[in-house]
Amino acid sequence: MDDGPKKPFPILMVLPPVIFAAIAGLFLGGMYRDDPDALPSTRIGRMAPALETTALPPLKPIAIDQLTQGKVTLVNYWASWCAPCRVEHPQLVELQREGLEIVGVNYKDSPDKALRFLQELGDPYVAIGADNNGRNAINWGVYGVPETFVVDGDGNVVLRFAGPVTESVLENRIRPAIEAALAN
Repeated sequence: MDDGPKKPFPILMVLPPVIFAAIAGLFLGGMYRDDPDALPSTRIGRMAPALETTALPPLKPIAIDQLTQGKVTLVNYWASWCAPCRVEHPQLVELQREGLEIVGVNYKDSPDKALRFLQELGDPYVAIGADNNGRNAINWGVYGVPETFVVDGDGNVVLRFAGPVTESVLENRIRPAIEAALAN
């Protein structure tokens, strides 16, 4: 029995699922990149910008030559209103106990709230400054808080990490960058 002429395969019926599968594949590929947290930074391997901040009394202010004193230093941008900053704080305290110098830049925060945050969680910073209008963060290429930079003793940025410094990040990213900075 002949049903008549065969109809051509309707390509328009197959095209939407194929396009959807291709887009889903791109999203999945992006999720499983080697380093999904890495954001590009033009600062790596270059001299760190000046830390032009205002004092946060009674804490020790950031000195002009703070990053070029021959010591590996972490520069940590944080704020009291930042929940991930609370998550990373124990790791910063641990690094401070180990003798690493950490400079804190309080980002767009009220002085009272910033001081309460440090009073509550501890102060891991050798010096601290406030970036009230965010201009300093722009100079450093900060996307948001928290962000942490490893700076070698000559003032060159070795690593930029955007996001909270968790135990895993500390062991897999921050410590290796500190070791690389010490080796220079």
